[in-house]
Amino acid sequence: MIKKEMIAMLLAGGQGSRLGVLTQKTAKPAVAFGGKYRIIDFPLSNCINSGVDTVGVLTQYQPLKLNSHIGIGIPWDLDRNVGGVSVLPPYEKSEDTEWYTGTANAIYQNLDYMESFNPEYVLILSGDHIYKMDYEVMLDFHKTKGAEVTIAVMPVPMEEASRFGIMITDENKRIVDFEEKPEHPRSNLASMGIYIFTWKTLKEALIALKDQAGLDFGKHVIPYVHKKDAPLYAYEFNGYWKDVGTLNSYWEANMELIDIVPEFNLYEEYWRIYTEATSIPPLYFNGGCGVERCIIGEGSEIYGEVYSSVIGCDVKIGKGSVVRDSILMNGTVIGDHCRVTKGIIAENARIGNNVVIGEGEEKDNETAPHIYNHGIVTIAEGAVVPENVKIGKNVCIAGETTAEDYPDGVLESGRTLVKGEM
Repeated sequence: MIKKEMIAMLLAGGQGSRLGVLTQKTAKPAVAFGGKYRIIDFPLSNCINSGVDTVGVLTQYQPLKLNSHIGIGIPWDLDRNVGGVSVLPPYEKSEDTEWYTGTANAIYQNLDYMESFNPEYVLILSGDHIYKMDYEVMLDFHKTKGAEVTIAVMPVPMEEASRFGIMITDENKRIVDFEEKPEHPRSNLASMGIYIFTWKTLKEALIALKDQAGLDFGKHVIPYVHKKDAPLYAYEFNGYWKDVGTLNSYWEANMELIDIVPEFNLYEEYWRIYTEATSIPPLYFNGGCGVERCIIGEGSEIYGEVYSSVIGCDVKIGKGSVVRDSILMNGTVIGDHCRVTKGIIAENARIGNNVVIGEGEEKDNETAPHIYNHGIVTIAEGAVVPENVKIGKNVCIAGETTAEDYPDGVLESGRTLVKGEM
């Protein structure tokens, strides 16, 4: 029988609804990040950099782009005869077929996959955070403490602690209690949603709780193990970690990459982030262009000016256009003489000539102010914006729009314009 010391189970089925139209056609872990990467590249790269060479990726919502991106795992050196990367969607059973209904339910439905490697330890990861972490160091901590479960935590400001699952520990980092989004937190150690389980403990808990509706690690599995007085420990992580679950946090995390001294560095030799390599031409700057403090992907053609922005691969920015404080994903085309300010423009969108984006007074978005805010203009994958229009702030656009959709050539701040199916 194959035996692996530790395998990883990467939860990548989330919709990421707080990212609005960015996840209309794409699972959150497959959303582009940092120019050439996708969010899932970070935990996958952490795995191979940490010596974890067996990864099950659990997909569910809009998996097509995610599946084709992962392929057989070549970019991450996870194309292996034994182990490697396996995409694990929900599947048809002879009876009781169901979608994954919770984080732990998804793991439970893949007990046979885990059993086939007879692991000593199972690492549970989320596919939607940006960070670099050596899981081998966390495993050493787990072993040293004799833990059955180790939960990665990071200190957060006390005033923000009520937004997280909080761990209360003793002086040896053993977890004595935990609270889910407490009103009056007793600690500032927030769970990162990264767990190492001793396999025997995980298997027993999943089988015991298998009939629990919406089976979840934070709500069900961890309390179950804790009640049995099993040794639970908190592994404190003090590096960069970002949950890019909202449009503003996603925008901020991209902008932090282009700081003069970035807190999160994509250029470190010893801890590389790997991604699918596309065979597109090199980057081209036209003689009249201007670029300052940007990340720009391969195959892009810049004829205008770009400032403080993150530009993906195969993007074209027309002559006379100025792009500031924006994220343009792969394949986007910006016409001539446009102005784009604080925009997030998803893959293969087309912006016509003489378009102004992100200017005007600030107004709350009319349909989803909790999603579209902070002055950001969000344009969905494959969207089309006609020429000669002006678009305000906190605007969301999806589908193939035409001049008739812009009264007097204007889409005011706070508007939502969606054509076709969402």
